[in-house]
Amino acid sequence: MERENQFIGQSGAFLDAVERASRAAPMSRPVLVIGERGTGKELIAERLHRLSTRWDEPLVTMNCAALPETLIEAELFGHEAGAFTGATKARAGRFEEADKGTLFLDELGTLSMGAQERLLRAVEYGEVTRIGSSRPIRVDVRIVAATNDDLPALAESGEFRADLLDRLSFEVITLPPLRVREGDVGVLAQHFARRMAAELDWHQWPGFAPHVNEQLENYAWPGNVRELRNVVERAVYRWDDPAEPISHVQFDPFDSPWKPVSPSHRKSEPAVRSPADGQGAQPAGAGSLGVDLDHVDDLRAAVDMHERSIVQHALGKHRWNQRQTAKALGLSYDQLRHAIKKHGLMEEQAED
Repeated sequence: MERENQFIGQSGAFLDAVERASRAAPMSRPVLVIGERGTGKELIAERLHRLSTRWDEPLVTMNCAALPETLIEAELFGHEAGAFTGATKARAGRFEEADKGTLFLDELGTLSMGAQERLLRAVEYGEVTRIGSSRPIRVDVRIVAATNDDLPALAESGEFRADLLDRLSFEVITLPPLRVREGDVGVLAQHFARRMAAELDWHQWPGFAPHVNEQLENYAWPGNVRELRNVVERAVYRWDDPAEPISHVQFDPFDSPWKPVSPSHRKSEPAVRSPADGQGAQPAGAGSLGVDLDHVDDLRAAVDMHERSIVQHALGKHRWNQRQTAKALGLSYDQLRHAIKKHGLMEEQAED
């Protein structure tokens, strides 16, 4: 099975969404799939098609945001030769290509009002008319559409046709973001990591160090499963000791001390930002370094926790090379050894 076709997860919110898709699949009715980027909207669309009676007919996909507004209608409904500049020959649209099958419209909210009007007629009457033609063509197409926009709000503001929304929303499946899928981050991380380890011909999968597991669980995952896969696979391929647990993960691949700064910010930005600035206060890979300042009731314990996280992260980043870690943190070797002993990090490494 291709990696994009796999459903992996055990949280109730995720399994409920998959179950709803399975129940809706046999119905030849439109379905809207709502979710943030990277939550698996295209996977749900494919499941709706594969479990339907149309499974052996075409599944045609169109990203509505990938084409300029002037070409979307021609792409959806086709055109006749000479219909517009550059149309040297007639061409069938996506509706005709998907006849008897499923048409998946991704980024539905970006459709122009003109395209929405033509789409409404296609949904309501099962007919499409090529641009430049006056002869309608009958089609039998099941529509699955996906978006991360708030379509009811767009309809209320007049930016999306309310009558089209009514016809497309026989069933609405809203996919939960990864940050609320309890227990799924670890399951997915292990899956992606083992697969990358096999791709690298590692003889065994050493696992993640405890602090890396904690960082993965605590991260907010704005890019959801797609971002998690990239972060995990990058961490595995960068790790050069397959016998040791992976002790460093980088969430932001663009994070670098040599990251270019735009000319307009070189003079205006301070050299060091404080947490109050709201930017740069916490590096992406910091994991549990964030502190709720309003609820600190034990300053010494909070400082110790902060120090432990910094040292632990730096050790993982430098493969537990203590001299390199000490240099990176601006400490002497003895000072680093003292910090390792103070926070019990040597015992943790032994457990790993």
